[in-house]
Parts: sequence; C-alpha cells; structure tokens
Amino acid sequence: MINEKLPKIWYGGDYNPEQWGPEIWQEDERMFKLAGIDVATVNVFSWGMLQQDEDTYDFSFLDETIDRLYKSGVHVCLATSTGAHPAWMARKYPDVLRVDVQGRKRRFGGRHNSCPNSPTYRKYSEKLAGLLAERYKDHPGLLIWHVSNEYGGYCYCDNCAAAFRTWLKERYGTLDEVNRAWNTRFWGHTFYDWEDIVVPNELSEEWNGNRTNFQGISLDYRRFQSQSLLDCYKLEYEAIKKHTPHIPVTTNLMGFYPELDYFEWAKYMDIVSWDNYPSLDTPVSHTAMTHDLMRGLKSGAPFMLMEQTPSQQNWQPYNSLKRPGVMRLWSYQAVAHGADTVLFFQLRRSIGACEKYHGAVIEHVGHEHTRVFREVAELGRELQQLGDTLLDARTEAKVAILYDWENRWATELSSGPTVALNYVNEVHKYYDALFRMHVECDMVSVEEDFGKYEIVIAPVMYMVKPGFAKKVEEFAQNGGTFVTTFFSGIVNENDLVTTGGYPGELRPVLGIWAEEIDALFPDQKNQIVMKQPWGELTGPYECGLLCDLIHAEGAEVLAEYGADFYKGMPVLTVNRFGNGRAYYVASSPEASFLQGFLKNLCEEKGIKPLFEAPAGVETARRVKDGKAYLFLLNHNAEDAQVDIGANAKKELLSGETLTGTVTVPGRGVLILEDK
Repeated sequence: MINEKLPKIWYGGDYNPEQWGPEIWQEDERMFKLAGIDVATVNVFSWGMLQQDEDTYDFSFLDETIDRLYKSGVHVCLATSTGAHPAWMARKYPDVLRVDVQGRKRRFGGRHNSCPNSPTYRKYSEKLAGLLAERYKDHPGLLIWHVSNEYGGYCYCDNCAAAFRTWLKERYGTLDEVNRAWNTRFWGHTFYDWEDIVVPNELSEEWNGNRTNFQGISLDYRRFQSQSLLDCYKLEYEAIKKHTPHIPVTTNLMGFYPELDYFEWAKYMDIVSWDNYPSLDTPVSHTAMTHDLMRGLKSGAPFMLMEQTPSQQNWQPYNSLKRPGVMRLWSYQAVAHGADTVLFFQLRRSIGACEKYHGAVIEHVGHEHTRVFREVAELGRELQQLGDTLLDARTEAKVAILYDWENRWATELSSGPTVALNYVNEVHKYYDALFRMHVECDMVSVEEDFGKYEIVIAPVMYMVKPGFAKKVEEFAQNGGTFVTTFFSGIVNENDLVTTGGYPGELRPVLGIWAEEIDALFPDQKNQIVMKQPWGELTGPYECGLLCDLIHAEGAEVLAEYGADFYKGMPVLTVNRFGNGRAYYVASSPEASFLQGFLKNLCEEKGIKPLFEAPAGVETARRVKDGKAYLFLLNHNAEDAQVDIGANAKKELLSGETLTGTVTVPGRGVLILEDK
C-alpha cells in the first residue's frame, strides 16, 4: 500500500487554510469528520509565505497546520510549494521567468512561470524541498510528498537555448551527427557551430502550435523540455529522499497531457498520481482509458487520484454541475481502474481569484446542508467500510494498447498528410471498442513486456524506435496477435523516413507494402468491403481520414476498399508470422467495424468479456490475494439489468449476497466479490 499509516482508500483533497482564519479552521475540522476526510493536501502554493527572501524562512504556519490536522485525525500529503515562485524572486532574479513560444519574456503572474533551466529556480526549489523534508521527516501525520504541481509548459529563453545545446552534445556527440539526424541539408540549414542552433519557436521554425519547418529539431526540443522539467522534479525528489527515504514521493500528472513524456517521468515516481477533470460530454470510455494509462505508467501498479471536483469545474467553456450520484460513480470508476485514493480539489471553496467558482466539499454557504456535502459524506462512509479490501489489487488484462508520447509528438508535428489526424483519438477508437465489449485492457509503453499479453494493438505507430520491430516479430513468432494501422512504420526516432517502402521496419511482420497514402476531406468516406463474412463482420463499413494504398506481400487480404480509384485494393490484412498473426488496418474505420474486428480477435484468443452488460454500464475487475473484485458502474440515469451468473457473489457496499440478474441503479455502483 502507499503508506501503512493509513491502510484504506485515502479520502480528502487540497486544503488551503492560509486563505482563512481560526474560526473557519475549527469548522473545517468538524466538517472533515462528518465527511470522513482523512487526508489533506497542503502547502501546494505557499512558497511566497514560506520564504520571504533569499535567507528568511518561516514554517510556523505550516507547523501549526500539520499539527492541528493530525490531532483532528487528518494526515497530510505535503507539497513542496514549488509550482509557483514568489514575487520577490521574479523581481530580483528575472532568469526564473520564462520566454514564451513567441519570444516574449514573461512577468510575474499566474503560475508555472518558472524556467526549468533557471539556475535560480533550481537552487531555491531544491533547497526548499530539502528544508521541508528535514523539518517534517519524523512527523506522524506525514503520508506522502507532493512535488510542485501539474508540471507543464515550455520555455524558450537563452538559458534553455544553452542547455539545449548541451543536451544535444550529450545525445549526438558531434554536430555532424546532429546535421544527419535533422536532415539539415534541406533548405541549407547545415550547422557548423553549436552556437548557430537556436530554439524552435515562432521566431525560427514553428508556428500555429504544432506546425514546424524541421520536425527533427522540434521533436528534440520537446524531448529536451520534458527532460528539463523532469530534472527539476528529480532535484526535489533527491533532496526529499535524503531525509525521508521511507516516505513515497509523487507529483500530479494530467492524463494525456501532450507536453511531457509521462512514461519517462514515472520511472522517478514512487507512485503515479493524476488529476481527473472530464467534462459532462467526455466519453466515459475516454476517462477509463486515461485511468488505465496512469496505471500503465508503472506496469499496472495502483495509482492515486490526486484531484477531481466534487461538483463543478471553473475553467472549461461550459462548467456543468455533476448530476446527483456522478461524483460517487466517477470516484468508483477511478478505484475500479486502479486508484487507491479518492482526493478532491478542493476541500473549501476560495472566495477570490480564478478558482473561487471551482467546486469544493465545503461550499461558499459554509455548512454541511448541501447536496454536494451529503454525497461526499456518504462516499466517505463507504470508503471507511471498505477498509483495506481493495488496496494494492491489480488488473489482469490480456489485451494491451500501446501509447507513446514521442510518437504522438512526431505524428502531430508531421507536415501532412492531414491536419485531422489526432493520435489520441485514434488510440481511443480501439480502446472504446474493447470498453463496449467489456474486455479489460492495459495502456502501456513500447518498452513494456509484450509477453504478458495475447493481443497488442499499436494504432498509428508512425515512429518505430530502435528494437521495436524486432520486439513485435518476437511477440508474433511466439504466438501473439499484433495489430497496427495506417500511417505506421513511416519514420525512425529522429523523424527520418525509413526508405524502401512503408511500413518500413514493420513490413516483414505485416507482409504488406503501402505504396501511397490518400488523405480524405472531412466529408469524404470510403468503404471496407469484406471478402467474405468473418464472425459478425459482414459490412460494408465506412472508413476515412487516411487510406493507405497497400499491396499484399504474403499477407492474406480480408477486406478491400469499396470506392475511388483504389477500389479493390486491400484495406484489412493478416500475416501469419511464426505461431502468431499480424493485422494491418489501412484506414480509420467506423466503430461497428472495430467492435466486430476486435471481438473476433478476442474469441480467437479465448478472451471473454467480464460480463454481458447493456450500453452505458461499465465493467472492471481488480484481483488481490486470489480474490476477484468485479465492478459494475452504471453511467445511465436509468436502472440497468446485468446477469452476473449463477455463482453467488457478495456486494461489498450493501453486504448483500447476489446471484443471477441484478439491478444496477441509475448512476449506481456494485462491487462484487466471488463467495
């Protein structure tokens, strides 16, 4: 478990007592007890209070806060405060301020305005983390360290430019190798001096977000900035571990956040934590996929739900209320996919600035007689009841979907063939099909052990890193089923095209050659026409976005295009490779095709759904000590019926014994344990 001091699913969230006074603190403690709150995340944005100048620190308020909370039965997730530097630091040491993508020097304001390569920022953030760890290392209320907050954002200042050149020297060794990797003979960009290399922003190579003249330099700058921010985290991590090697350290991630390679970050996190803020219209399968990605960052280990709102958000275009029951439902969705905590932002609503309308456990009215508080208190009671039953339980999926941040960067930086290609959306299409089939799935990196799985799916694997193709071949040789799609196997890790025909290094295992790639306009569609029915796949089915014009080179053609000049060319193929198979889906298909296709693959591998359940009912399973805990989560407003089979099961929240067809209330949850 995360920390044996509190052997249950942690319940609480971000708390900012510095915004209030003693009378409010007493009331908070009373209401925390009513709600079952046992963890408070404190000190997230207190750097300006803790350090008044270079040498003056004042921890008295934090001392009092941690002591007071612990005496009242609340442990702390202690943040380092380094997500926002103090005003005096920005005034006296302007190197801490970022330069934006347009080349403009920022001023003090907002947050995350610290240059990750600023010597000043690194010095004082590391020092503060060390002082905090030394001071609170023996405090019985300390459960976990929370470094900074929601790392993100790039900087393009002179410090970053100099650090980028150093990073390039370490990565490539020589300028000749940089020139080769970036293909700088294009447009006469050859570099003869390291100082000639400038950062790729809107003053040089980039424009409009992800548009760039040179994919190589832009791709490497994303790697560099992700690593620079990670280096800042690691400085604090090491400073903390020096004093508290026994206390876990984390920082809160943001799901599919595009700028940081979280698989690399997770290597330096004792436990992954993340902030979950779906909108009212976010597909529930997308939220489930994100939970599974967070679990997959550390090969299936449980994670922390660090933030969610009890009611509504304040920063989306349309900030809907969570309907009655939805907060509880979404909290259990996180638990079902591997969360061992349920934490909120925030415990009490602020009265000023940009988060005063962000939801909270304690609303502006200040008492417990609100719908939101009643729901929070009821969930707190249930989590107390569950105790440690689900802690450290794991998911045992036989299907994996590959996700790779560097591949995403390269895909989105690509100068064609279509601006409509969205890597995350294409990944989600495959995940959603499995989700609707009630088949468990892991979201994993290209470095993961494929041998744990029967089926590995790699949508839009545009970039093939060294060793990946060999890994796929070994997986298929040993009996695995590999699936990839259009726009795969095109480039290497430097975004240089692998010549000799697409899909490059994947060509032998797939048994095809892709001659051309057609980009369809949004209103254009083609068709997938099955050569013969295959299970529930009969067709025809719509496809679009991109269409690879492929030739079979040993692969069997299962379906062909139904329109345009490439009518009759293959669109779905399978290649028998060793004891396994490799499938290629040459276009982006409609949902019904993917559900039928993946159902066929699962049946071939003997992979069965957890339950047969109606649309809108999510299923998940966690396993611990040989016991399986099955979750039924009804995202519909109406009741739903599910047949759980003849074997009796204990429902953990009600204590009832259930069998046969059961009713899952609208927006309700059942957690079933095999008796």
